[in-house]
Amino acid sequence: MRNTLLLPMLFVCSLASAGKVDSLRAVYMDTHRTDSIRFDAFRNLIWKGYLFSDPDSARLLADSLYRTAGRAGRPLEQGDACSMRGITYMISGDLKAAVVELQRAEERFTEAGSAKGVAAVQVNMGNAYWKMGNLSKAVELYTKSLQHAEKRGDKKGIASAELNVGLIYSDLQDTLRAQQHWQRSLASAEAANDMTGIASASYNLSNSAMNLGDTVASLDYLQRAIHAFKEVGNTMYYGSALGNLAQKESKAGHHAEAHRLLDSSMAVLEPLGEEFLIRAKVVRAQFFLVEGHPEQAILTGEAIRAMVDTAATLIDAKDLYSVLAGAYHKTGDQGRAYDRLEHFYSLRDSLVNDENKSEMLRQEYRYAGEKRALSDSLTYASDKAVQTKEIQKQKLVRNGFMGGFGLVALFAAIFFVQRNRISKARKRSDELLLNILPAEVAEELKAKGAAEAVHIDQVTVLFTDFKGFTAMSEVLSPRDLVRDLNECFSAFDHITGKYGIEKIKTIGDAYMAAGGLPTPNTTHATDVIKAALEMRDFIAEGKAHKIAAGLPYFEIRIGIHTGPVVAGIVGVKKFQYDIWGDTVNTASRMESSGEVGQVNISEATYALVKDVKEVNGEWKLANGERAPGTPHSPF
Repeated sequence: MRNTLLLPMLFVCSLASAGKVDSLRAVYMDTHRTDSIRFDAFRNLIWKGYLFSDPDSARLLADSLYRTAGRAGRPLEQGDACSMRGITYMISGDLKAAVVELQRAEERFTEAGSAKGVAAVQVNMGNAYWKMGNLSKAVELYTKSLQHAEKRGDKKGIASAELNVGLIYSDLQDTLRAQQHWQRSLASAEAANDMTGIASASYNLSNSAMNLGDTVASLDYLQRAIHAFKEVGNTMYYGSALGNLAQKESKAGHHAEAHRLLDSSMAVLEPLGEEFLIRAKVVRAQFFLVEGHPEQAILTGEAIRAMVDTAATLIDAKDLYSVLAGAYHKTGDQGRAYDRLEHFYSLRDSLVNDENKSEMLRQEYRYAGEKRALSDSLTYASDKAVQTKEIQKQKLVRNGFMGGFGLVALFAAIFFVQRNRISKARKRSDELLLNILPAEVAEELKAKGAAEAVHIDQVTVLFTDFKGFTAMSEVLSPRDLVRDLNECFSAFDHITGKYGIEKIKTIGDAYMAAGGLPTPNTTHATDVIKAALEMRDFIAEGKAHKIAAGLPYFEIRIGIHTGPVVAGIVGVKKFQYDIWGDTVNTASRMESSGEVGQVNISEATYALVKDVKEVNGEWKLANGERAPGTPHSPF
């Protein structure tokens, strides 16, 4: 269950008093003042007077600012107008409209030559994509904003971008990385004396400290955040911070205090609109479930479910369906529990998936140039061993000359022994590296210290899964189960190697491989199908032997699909070569929807092999030409 209310770094501001609003309006209406002063007053009138308290009025005023600035030939103020319009759309939950307006703002800021404006609007576009669940696009924009801010030495901009990158890592449940970014955000905000930035970074550091078990630090950070948000008059985040403190009290078992604080949070947020209360109501439902009141959790959750489905972030929707699934389960309504659980899994998979993680790491590694991130790899370890041995060799030779010719001969012999050992160690290291990466990727990694992700237009992906594996796990000892699984997967490894297919990974009792990568070829479909048929026959033979011996046996489903993928390395420690894209998902569905003992191929794969037949043990095209490595159909 999520126990944090994470804060994105929007363009936040205090709510201005009526007197301040009137003063700004008077400055704008004073035609004796310079255009720069009047436009600045108009912008601040919208920003401080209406943006977060009355978004609809703010949007109308921003329209007027855009038209007036256009007539005056002032693209900078037009960018401000579009930016504020985008924020009003985000507040109202219309994220697509927000992105359109923010893109217009970026164009105007670029025209005006305002790098600061471009960086700021990129943060807000990142926030919009983040709320839509497109984490890879969000981190791309945050990274661009961070680059712009660092070039200008803009500490406030750095704080904003670093905070939002931390939020992405938090959503990916990488608390340590999130904490590192938030600490950098806090340091930059302090250097800029940016109270809002200090509050936001402290707020999220409180969450990470709690997740890491440091309760004292968590409360210290949170109290600092609450004080700062109240000081700057930021109603929206002050209310959210109170809600977060309520969650911490609930986790500590102080349920009455938790509900009191949540009431205070909702009282602060209520004037801003119903959409600002969604998260608090989800948290209220969580409280009821934890306290053993599933019926109240259901009443609270179902009352906002329609609103959550249309206006909430993926995070809030995911958390709500998690609560409802648990509450219905506790009341014995397993039908509704299962339905809500399916929604939860769908939302969770949309929010956190391998594609988001890999794109996140690729963007940040490209920006930071962190070749040292591979310092734990086998290649690096091998290189360090060579360097160490070379130093030892030099010392030995130097000392040999100092001690005379006899000692030189002795040390020379030692050197040759050491060199042989180094050569063997290096060879072993290379073998291990090639055991987990394709040769081309391994060479690129060794040469550059990194391997770029690549798009391959056509690859054939294979998935296998064992029917009856769970039942076998209940009757076999762990040793026997793993032995049988290893026997099957070892055979599959030999088969894929035989046909030049790249094994991608095993996931439990599933096996995944692909043909046509990392080097594209024209025989990938036929290669993979031939391998699949051999895998099927191997399992069928094993089944026959097991039946004859009266032992439990495996049965297999195999699915194949052809299409484009993105391929690359994931992770730093225990990294692996992997592939992503709809092609992978479709291949998996071909396996799960196939028949036991059969190879189920998609229409895309069939189109590549439908004109091929087998004659006298050889694969032939329909015109009679030989086509090695091509199976017959149907399968």
